[in-house]
Amino acid sequence: MKLACIQTTTGPDVRENLAKVSPLIRNAAEQGASLIVLPEATSQAFGQGRLDVQAEGLDGEFATALRQLAADAGVTIVAGMFRPADSREVNGKTINRVYNTALITGAGVHLGYDKIHTYDAFDYRESDTVKAGERLVTFDCDGVRVGVAICFDIRFPEQFRELARRGAEVIVVPTSWADGGGKLEQWRLLTRARALDSGVFLAAAGQARPNFEREAGQESGPTGIGHSVVVAPDGVVVEEAGYGPEILVADIDLDAVGATRRALPVVDIEASTRMS
Repeated sequence: MKLACIQTTTGPDVRENLAKVSPLIRNAAEQGASLIVLPEATSQAFGQGRLDVQAEGLDGEFATALRQLAADAGVTIVAGMFRPADSREVNGKTINRVYNTALITGAGVHLGYDKIHTYDAFDYRESDTVKAGERLVTFDCDGVRVGVAICFDIRFPEQFRELARRGAEVIVVPTSWADGGGKLEQWRLLTRARALDSGVFLAAAGQARPNFEREAGQESGPTGIGHSVVVAPDGVVVEEAGYGPEILVADIDLDAVGATRRALPVVDIEASTRMS
Protein backbone atom coordinates (compact mmCIF):
# COMPACT_ATOMS: atom_id res chain seq x y z
CA MET A 1 0.00 0.00 0.00
CA LYS A 2 1.29 3.45 -0.87
CA LEU A 3 0.13 6.37 1.24
CA ALA A 4 0.95 10.06 1.45
CA CYS A 5 1.00 12.70 4.19
CA ILE A 6 0.59 16.24 2.91
CA GLN A 7 2.20 18.80 5.20
CA THR A 8 1.12 22.36 4.49
CA THR A 9 -0.03 25.54 6.23
CA THR A 10 -3.64 26.51 5.73
CA GLY A 11 -5.21 29.90 6.39
CA PRO A 12 -8.53 31.51 7.28
CA ASP A 13 -10.57 30.96 4.11
CA VAL A 14 -12.10 27.59 3.21
CA ARG A 15 -12.12 28.18 -0.53
CA GLU A 16 -8.53 29.41 -0.60
CA ASN A 17 -7.43 26.40 1.42
CA LEU A 18 -9.27 24.07 -0.93
CA ALA A 19 -7.52 25.69 -3.90
CA LYS A 20 -4.18 25.32 -2.11
CA VAL A 21 -4.42 21.65 -1.21
CA SER A 22 -6.07 20.36 -4.39
CA PRO A 23 -2.89 20.38 -6.53
CA LEU A 24 -0.97 18.83 -3.63
CA ILE A 25 -3.48 15.98 -3.53
CA ARG A 26 -3.14 15.49 -7.28
CA ASN A 27 0.65 15.44 -6.90
CA ALA A 28 0.45 12.72 -4.25
CA ALA A 29 -1.94 10.71 -6.41
CA GLU A 30 0.41 11.02 -9.38
CA GLN A 31 3.15 9.54 -7.17
CA GLY A 32 0.96 6.48 -6.69
CA ALA A 33 -0.55 7.09 -3.27
CA SER A 34 -4.00 5.55 -2.83
CA LEU A 35 -4.52 6.95 0.70
CA ILE A 36 -3.75 10.65 1.15
CA VAL A 37 -3.79 12.26 4.61
CA LEU A 38 -3.94 16.02 5.16
CA PRO A 39 -3.65 17.99 8.41
CA GLU A 40 -6.20 18.77 11.06
CA ALA A 41 -7.88 22.10 10.29
CA THR A 42 -7.22 21.82 6.56
CA SER A 43 -10.43 23.72 5.82
CA GLN A 44 -9.60 26.56 8.23
CA ALA A 45 -6.52 26.87 10.40
CA PHE A 46 -6.77 27.46 14.13
CA GLY A 47 -6.27 31.06 15.23
CA GLN A 48 -7.72 32.37 11.97
CA GLY A 49 -11.16 33.51 13.06
CA ARG A 50 -14.30 31.90 14.44
CA LEU A 51 -14.64 28.28 13.39
CA ASP A 52 -18.44 28.26 13.41
CA VAL A 53 -18.72 30.88 10.67
CA GLN A 54 -17.37 28.60 7.95
CA ALA A 55 -18.25 25.24 9.48
CA GLU A 56 -20.25 23.01 7.14
CA GLY A 57 -21.64 19.52 6.91
CA LEU A 58 -20.31 16.57 4.95
CA ASP A 59 -22.54 17.72 2.09
CA GLY A 60 -20.99 21.21 2.07
CA GLU A 61 -18.69 22.81 -0.47
CA PHE A 62 -15.37 21.69 1.08
CA ALA A 63 -16.33 18.04 1.59
CA THR A 64 -18.10 17.80 -1.75
CA ALA A 65 -15.11 19.23 -3.63
CA LEU A 66 -12.74 16.75 -1.98
CA ARG A 67 -15.18 13.94 -2.70
CA GLN A 68 -15.07 14.81 -6.40
CA LEU A 69 -11.29 15.18 -6.35
CA ALA A 70 -10.94 11.76 -4.70
CA ALA A 71 -13.19 10.22 -7.34
CA ASP A 72 -11.29 11.88 -10.20
CA ALA A 73 -7.91 10.80 -8.84
CA GLY A 74 -9.02 7.33 -7.73
CA VAL A 75 -7.83 7.86 -4.15
CA THR A 76 -9.14 8.10 -0.60
CA ILE A 77 -8.58 11.44 1.13
CA VAL A 78 -8.57 12.19 4.86
CA ALA A 79 -8.61 15.91 5.74
CA GLY A 80 -9.45 18.02 8.77
CA MET A 81 -12.54 20.23 8.69
CA PHE A 82 -15.16 21.66 11.07
CA ARG A 83 -18.87 20.81 11.23
CA PRO A 84 -21.66 22.59 13.13
CA ALA A 85 -22.32 20.96 16.52
CA ASP A 86 -24.34 22.82 19.19
CA SER A 87 -24.91 26.15 20.91
CA ARG A 88 -24.26 26.98 24.56
CA GLU A 89 -24.81 30.01 26.75
CA VAL A 90 -21.54 31.08 28.41
CA ASN A 91 -21.50 34.24 30.55
CA GLY A 92 -24.54 35.56 28.73
CA LYS A 93 -23.11 34.90 25.29
CA THR A 94 -24.15 32.25 22.79
CA ILE A 95 -21.25 30.07 21.70
CA ASN A 96 -21.79 28.03 18.54
CA ARG A 97 -19.57 25.02 18.90
CA VAL A 98 -18.30 22.85 16.07
CA TYR A 99 -17.05 19.31 15.68
CA ASN A 100 -13.35 18.94 14.85
CA THR A 101 -13.81 16.41 12.07
CA ALA A 102 -11.60 14.24 9.90
CA LEU A 103 -13.38 13.92 6.56
CA ILE A 104 -12.85 10.52 4.90
CA THR A 105 -13.84 10.43 1.25
CA GLY A 106 -13.16 8.23 -1.76
CA ALA A 107 -13.66 4.69 -3.04
CA GLY A 108 -17.31 4.66 -2.05
CA VAL A 109 -16.68 6.10 1.42
CA HIS A 110 -17.85 9.53 2.58
CA LEU A 111 -17.98 10.00 6.33
CA GLY A 112 -16.42 11.86 9.22
CA TYR A 113 -14.65 11.12 12.48
CA ASP A 114 -15.19 13.73 15.23
CA LYS A 115 -12.23 14.16 17.56
CA ILE A 116 -13.04 12.48 20.86
CA HIS A 117 -10.36 14.11 23.03
CA THR A 118 -10.57 17.89 22.84
CA TYR A 119 -7.38 19.82 23.49
CA ASP A 120 -7.96 21.11 27.01
CA ALA A 121 -4.33 21.41 28.04
CA PHE A 122 -1.43 23.85 28.32
CA ASP A 123 -3.79 26.74 29.20
CA TYR A 124 -5.94 26.16 26.09
CA ARG A 125 -9.56 24.96 26.08
CA GLU A 126 -10.66 23.56 22.75
CA SER A 127 -13.88 22.33 24.36
CA ASP A 128 -15.09 25.93 24.71
CA THR A 129 -15.64 26.05 20.94
CA VAL A 130 -15.42 22.37 19.91
CA LYS A 131 -17.77 19.59 20.99
CA ALA A 132 -16.13 16.22 21.59
CA GLY A 133 -17.06 13.29 19.40
CA GLU A 134 -18.22 9.98 20.81
CA ARG A 135 -17.55 7.25 18.23
CA LEU A 136 -14.50 5.54 16.85
CA VAL A 137 -14.28 5.29 13.08
CA THR A 138 -12.63 2.79 10.74
CA PHE A 139 -12.91 2.42 6.98
CA ASP A 140 -11.48 0.21 4.25
CA CYS A 141 -8.98 1.36 1.62
CA ASP A 142 -7.50 -1.07 -0.90
CA GLY A 143 -8.71 -3.95 1.27
CA VAL A 144 -6.94 -2.53 4.34
CA ARG A 145 -8.80 -1.51 7.48
CA VAL A 146 -7.81 2.03 8.49
CA GLY A 147 -8.53 3.71 11.82
CA VAL A 148 -8.78 7.46 12.41
CA ALA A 149 -7.65 9.74 15.21
CA ILE A 150 -6.95 13.48 15.40
CA CYS A 151 -4.01 15.27 17.04
CA PHE A 152 -4.58 15.29 20.85
CA ASP A 153 -6.12 11.80 20.62
CA ILE A 154 -2.56 10.53 20.28
CA ARG A 155 -2.02 11.00 24.01
CA PHE A 156 -4.68 8.34 24.72
CA PRO A 157 -3.28 4.89 23.89
CA GLU A 158 -6.49 2.95 24.49
CA GLN A 159 -8.16 4.63 21.52
CA PHE A 160 -5.42 3.33 19.23
CA ARG A 161 -5.43 -0.11 20.79
CA GLU A 162 -9.19 -0.35 20.36
CA LEU A 163 -8.90 0.68 16.70
CA ALA A 164 -6.38 -2.14 16.31
CA ARG A 165 -8.80 -4.56 18.00
CA ARG A 166 -11.39 -3.52 15.46
CA GLY A 167 -9.10 -4.57 12.66
CA ALA A 168 -7.12 -1.42 11.88
CA GLU A 169 -3.70 -2.12 10.38
CA VAL A 170 -3.11 1.55 9.58
CA ILE A 171 -4.16 4.54 11.71
CA VAL A 172 -4.18 8.02 10.19
CA VAL A 173 -3.82 11.12 12.36
CA PRO A 174 -4.54 14.57 10.91
CA THR A 175 -2.75 16.99 13.22
CA SER A 176 -2.07 20.62 14.10
CA TRP A 177 0.44 20.05 16.89
CA ALA A 178 1.49 23.08 18.94
CA ASP A 179 5.13 24.08 19.05
CA GLY A 180 6.99 25.00 22.23
CA GLY A 181 9.47 23.62 24.71
CA GLY A 182 9.66 19.85 24.51
CA LYS A 183 6.70 19.56 22.11
CA LEU A 184 8.66 18.07 19.18
CA GLU A 185 10.21 15.49 21.48
CA GLN A 186 6.75 14.58 22.80
CA TRP A 187 5.36 14.32 19.27
CA ARG A 188 8.11 11.98 18.15
CA LEU A 189 7.75 9.84 21.27
CA LEU A 190 3.95 9.60 21.08
CA THR A 191 3.74 8.74 17.38
CA ARG A 192 6.24 5.93 17.77
CA ALA A 193 4.62 4.69 20.97
CA ARG A 194 1.12 4.54 19.46
CA ALA A 195 2.36 2.58 16.46
CA LEU A 196 4.33 0.21 18.69
CA ASP A 197 1.71 -0.43 21.37
CA SER A 198 -1.04 -0.94 18.77
CA GLY A 199 0.97 -2.88 16.19
CA VAL A 200 -0.09 -0.62 13.31
CA PHE A 201 1.38 1.64 10.67
CA LEU A 202 0.73 5.19 11.82
CA ALA A 203 0.51 8.03 9.28
CA ALA A 204 0.29 11.48 10.89
CA ALA A 205 -0.04 14.55 8.65
CA GLY A 206 0.56 17.87 10.37
CA GLN A 207 0.27 21.55 9.67
CA ALA A 208 3.68 22.94 8.73
CA ARG A 209 5.33 25.20 11.30
CA PRO A 210 4.49 28.87 10.59
CA ASN A 211 7.78 30.57 9.64
CA PHE A 212 9.35 27.11 9.54
CA GLU A 213 12.80 26.78 11.17
CA ARG A 214 13.07 30.51 11.94
CA GLU A 215 10.73 30.16 14.92
CA ALA A 216 11.10 26.46 15.63
CA GLY A 217 10.83 25.61 19.32
CA GLN A 218 8.96 28.81 20.20
CA GLU A 219 5.43 28.77 21.61
CA SER A 220 2.97 28.80 18.71
CA GLY A 221 -0.45 27.77 19.92
CA PRO A 222 -2.15 24.93 18.01
CA THR A 223 -0.97 26.13 14.60
CA GLY A 224 1.44 23.36 13.65
CA ILE A 225 4.96 22.10 14.20
CA GLY A 226 5.42 20.11 10.99
CA HIS A 227 7.24 16.79 11.31
CA SER A 228 4.55 14.68 9.67
CA VAL A 229 5.57 11.08 10.06
CA VAL A 230 4.93 7.50 8.98
CA VAL A 231 5.85 4.92 11.62
CA ALA A 232 5.99 1.13 11.24
CA PRO A 233 4.33 -1.30 13.70
CA ASP A 234 7.68 -1.92 15.41
CA GLY A 235 8.06 1.79 16.17
CA VAL A 236 10.62 2.47 13.44
CA VAL A 237 10.19 5.74 11.58
CA VAL A 238 9.62 5.11 7.87
CA GLU A 239 9.47 8.76 6.77
CA GLU A 240 9.56 12.06 8.64
CA ALA A 241 9.16 15.63 7.34
CA GLY A 242 10.84 18.77 8.61
CA TYR A 243 9.20 22.02 9.67
CA GLY A 244 8.14 23.31 6.24
CA PRO A 245 5.67 22.23 3.55
CA GLU A 246 6.35 18.75 2.21
CA ILE A 247 4.65 15.68 0.76
CA LEU A 248 5.71 12.38 2.33
CA VAL A 249 5.03 9.29 0.23
CA ALA A 250 5.61 5.89 1.80
CA ASP A 251 5.19 2.41 0.35
CA ILE A 252 4.26 0.27 3.33
CA ASP A 253 4.29 -3.53 3.56
CA LEU A 254 1.18 -4.63 5.44
CA ASP A 255 2.74 -8.05 6.10
CA ALA A 256 4.79 -6.25 8.75
CA VAL A 257 1.63 -5.77 10.83
CA GLY A 258 0.98 -9.48 11.27
CA ALA A 259 4.66 -10.27 11.72
CA THR A 260 5.04 -7.63 14.44
CA ARG A 261 1.90 -8.72 16.25
CA ARG A 262 3.01 -12.35 16.26
CA ALA A 263 6.43 -11.40 17.60
CA LEU A 264 5.07 -8.89 20.12
CA PRO A 265 1.43 -9.77 20.96
CA VAL A 266 0.58 -6.68 23.04
CA VAL A 267 -2.95 -6.26 21.61
CA ASP A 268 -5.60 -8.96 21.89
CA ILE A 269 -7.24 -8.47 18.50
CA GLU A 270 -10.08 -10.84 19.44
CA ALA A 271 -11.06 -8.91 22.56
CA SER A 272 -12.78 -5.71 21.36
CA THR A 273 -13.90 -3.56 24.30
CA ARG A 274 -17.12 -1.61 24.77
CA MET A 275 -15.52 1.71 23.73
CA SER A 276 -17.97 3.21 21.21
